Amino acid sequence: MNNRHAANIQRLSDAVLTYPGDTQPSIRHTVEELSAGLGGRPTAKTDQVPSELANSVKKVALHAYKTTDEDIAALQKAGYSEDAIFEITLSAALGAGMARLERGRAALKGGE
Repeated sequence: MNNRHAANIQRLSDAVLTYPGDTQPSIRHTVEELSAGLGGRPTAKTDQVPSELANSVKKVALHAYKTTDEDIAALQKAGYSEDAIFEITLSAALGAGMARLERGRAALKGGE
């Protein structure tokens, strides 16, 4: 991104996807890619999200307001801590938001 906010966007992305946490950065990157793919970004690794996370990631990417306590409980039952669930949710929200930003910028430039 070549704009005045590029450095801030990169710092945000790095903080969510690469800083140490309860989940491996590779999982967070894959979650971000799946979510961004659902938001319209072409992506190649959407099938590598652990199956127990796929529905949650899709829900956050497409209909975050529909996330319920039962969704969180299901992830906890699958062995994810509250911190891991938070990290996964942030990664999914980042992917969806970035894909929408990218599409909006492309539309302003006359792209698809």
